[in-house]
Amino acid sequence: MKHSIFVSPILVLLFVLLSPLSSHAFLRLPPNAYFPSVHAEKLIRQLNLFPKQLINIADHDPLSSSSFSEAEKIVERPLKLSNLVSDPSVTVQDLAHHAGYFKIEHSHAARMFYFFFQSRNSKKDPVVIWLTGGPGCGSELALFYENGPFSIAKNLSLLWNDYGWDKVSNLLYVDQPIGTGFSYSTDRRDIRHNEDGISNDLYDFLQAFFSKHREFAKNDFYITGESYAGHYIPAFAARVHRGNKAKEGIHINLKGFAIGNGLTEPGIQYGAYTDYALDMGIISDSDHDRINKVLPVCETAIKLCGTDGTISCLASYLVCNAMFSSIMAHAGDINYYDIRKKCEGSLCYDFSNLDNFLNQKTVRNALGVGDLDFVSCSPTVYQAMLVDWMRNLEAGIPALLEDGIKLLVYAGEYDLICNWLGNSRWVHAMEWSGQNEFKSSPEVPFVVDSSEAGLLKSHGPLSFLKVHDAGHMVPMDQPQAALEMLKRWMKGSLTESSAEPGKLVSSM
Repeated sequence: MKHSIFVSPILVLLFVLLSPLSSHAFLRLPPNAYFPSVHAEKLIRQLNLFPKQLINIADHDPLSSSSFSEAEKIVERPLKLSNLVSDPSVTVQDLAHHAGYFKIEHSHAARMFYFFFQSRNSKKDPVVIWLTGGPGCGSELALFYENGPFSIAKNLSLLWNDYGWDKVSNLLYVDQPIGTGFSYSTDRRDIRHNEDGISNDLYDFLQAFFSKHREFAKNDFYITGESYAGHYIPAFAARVHRGNKAKEGIHINLKGFAIGNGLTEPGIQYGAYTDYALDMGIISDSDHDRINKVLPVCETAIKLCGTDGTISCLASYLVCNAMFSSIMAHAGDINYYDIRKKCEGSLCYDFSNLDNFLNQKTVRNALGVGDLDFVSCSPTVYQAMLVDWMRNLEAGIPALLEDGIKLLVYAGEYDLICNWLGNSRWVHAMEWSGQNEFKSSPEVPFVVDSSEAGLLKSHGPLSFLKVHDAGHMVPMDQPQAALEMLKRWMKGSLTESSAEPGKLVSSM
């Protein structure tokens, strides 16, 4: 009830902002630019992806013939892809590659799809799970275009990725939330709207996975991902840690979590948009000042949203994204995932071969997905998560740091949508026992192959890395640096070879 007292003025202001007669015409936005359906559809078109379905909610179970038994929570098969170009140093037959479905225990009828790739180095390497953002984009985007074992060639054959993260880890990709990628349900009640539902699904998945693959259960475990996974990752890490403390099921050896170009603390990150855009020459000083007149309303709405708001969270989404849309109205055709690049029409990236590859009959047979549609990015999932969008997921992180669980936040310097400046600000503002030491710690070059690949700041379990010459998708833009980053971070030697003794650079 307390929220409703404050929400109504915000909604009134929203009406004023959206009114064509508003004195706030300085926003100069298309009439429908704020709305979630427009944002979701634009996201998918910019990636040159056109899923046939808005979400994988099936009328009947398309995999009923797979005969999930009550005792079997996972049905998987060895992954044998006939169009994989061979590598003389390694073959798929030497490795345990699997794809499969997990019957989600605490759901009505949900099935979660995943890939597992055994490390090319050692089965004893850490287990790393990757979560793609969106919200609502399948993990296959990262698998084939960022850090997976393979990349897709123009002729739709697969090439080994020299910088796949499976070179230093046993790698898991999961299509989540439900309805994304090849994950599906026959019951619309399984559509998730918040981090509790998503993190519980992922925790149930891990319990089933490690129950089936006991040989990996004692390995170190790390959670990674990017973009909207800045929400998923802290919530999932907290769920795993809570399960361990309560001795629920199999103990998961959680060592750390890494967020790449993520949205984690909107209250701070949205305030950085105009500053970043001004610093990068996207808007002028006068544009900056005009757009920032909306910032106090945005920040107030986000505070009301907090960690568990509902209507106030939707209000803050509408107000705050008006600021971002206004910046883009000035920016023109730049790619907001990488401001060095231009978008041609609605196309900012061409990931169309992802759909083309996964729709091949031989591939679908290998994956065991039957005639189920592949939903690369789901507008329905995107809109279902709107009340979650502006919630503060930083709030649960300090408790994890205090218990020695490592956090790495990294960001490509040319990304606007989840820019490095906003990420740096929330990391520095986070209150924990090592905050002052982190803030005063020196910033040093992160050196890869004798070249400066980024700027690194670390103290105790917390590290922040600004990655040079990269946009939103760091593993795609700087694959070697991303792999080296993961390897050093898991070994606890992220600062190794990062700077010559005594050599420092200016603070962020």
